Amino acid sequence: MGSSSSRGGGRTGGYQSGGYQGSRSSSGGSRGGYSSRPSFGGRPSFGNRGGGRGGGKGFQEMRVDLSKLINKAVITEEVEHFVPEHKFSDFAISENLKDNIAKKGYLLPTPIQDRSIPHILRNEDIVGIANTGTGKTAAFLIPLIDKVLKSRVHGGKSARVLIMVPTRELALQIDAEFLGFTRGLGLSSVCCVGGANIQPQIRVLRRDPAFVIGTPGRLKDLMERRELELQHFGTVVLDEADRMLDMGFIQDMRFILAKMLKDRHTLFFSATLSSEIERLIGEFLKEPARISVKTRDTSKNIDQDVVRVEGGKSKIDVLHELVAQPEFEKVLVFGRTKHGVEKLMEELNQRGFRSVSIHGNKTHGNRQRALADFKSGKAQIMVATDVAARGLDIPDVSHVINYDLPGTYEDYVHRIGRTGRASKKGKALTFIGGGRY
Repeated sequence: MGSSSSRGGGRTGGYQSGGYQGSRSSSGGSRGGYSSRPSFGGRPSFGNRGGGRGGGKGFQEMRVDLSKLINKAVITEEVEHFVPEHKFSDFAISENLKDNIAKKGYLLPTPIQDRSIPHILRNEDIVGIANTGTGKTAAFLIPLIDKVLKSRVHGGKSARVLIMVPTRELALQIDAEFLGFTRGLGLSSVCCVGGANIQPQIRVLRRDPAFVIGTPGRLKDLMERRELELQHFGTVVLDEADRMLDMGFIQDMRFILAKMLKDRHTLFFSATLSSEIERLIGEFLKEPARISVKTRDTSKNIDQDVVRVEGGKSKIDVLHELVAQPEFEKVLVFGRTKHGVEKLMEELNQRGFRSVSIHGNKTHGNRQRALADFKSGKAQIMVATDVAARGLDIPDVSHVINYDLPGTYEDYVHRIGRTGRASKKGKALTFIGGGRY
């Protein structure tokens, strides 16, 4: 644990040990005491520092009203309560699969599951628009597992499933869910991701697993090596499609889909619906059913505030003062670049904090060890690029800190969504000013 010697020091930007001092923000929420009122002229906003996205030189920070980053979490009784039309036991799926669903503790479907599963069971293309953490993985895995089981009974070969995702961590998470749903059903999978040894993936692929889960770059590599042939894949899932678009995978996605059966079953999931996403839908899907269960952008369980780094203070010193407080039990810190994230993690460790990092330059094994240490509590702080902003289900994150501003407000929403999960309260803080360090 980090030293608490700074707790007795002077105030920085209005923060006081033991709580946030509330005053009203322009959005009507309660302003946290850490940040003084922004001294921006006119409409409060920030960002726009030049060229395109992607980190490093030319990175463009998001431009948004500061009031959108300040919101007091309010825990109230839900007025609107979702009542599903189905129970998992109602779906026309394998009884053994139903048993595995029940063993995982699933009784009632979430909204995206309740509305998607019937369409998928009817072999319809779908576009699912839903926030992260809404149960999308089970929404497509359950009906597709049943589809493969039934196809194999009738000797079908085209029911093999390809699942394409933007990050290694999301691929591994989906694979873990698959293993839980298919226990004892005789179905196999392979997780094909970059940063890991390709040879074990090739060995499993040669056994023709029913489900192939992977990132676009590694999938394309395997195809070019002629180790992945897609003519027997009748179903494809594009999960977190907006993120794959943001990460520049569009040409890889087109290359992969062009090698699949023309008459395929396509499932498309995204948290946003931009004009670019609409173009992809028109390109990849045929008369899809559209299902949207996206609610508000940010959870009402997340207490959001800004941290104004005043002149004379460095960002790292302010971060130190924050994470030394006892309530900062499990902290996810987002930085802009791989180099900056690694440097920040090393500095925090030198200051006595148990910290790990995750970014694109880390090997697959190192990323998994960092995640395991953070999830188990061996590390108090995980410093990450936006690779950790989506898909990762990390329980009990007490705080998300935007040490560097994200590229867009959508990125901000996904970052802070790592806290305040499962009806628990979380806090999100965004640093404003103070330069890099």
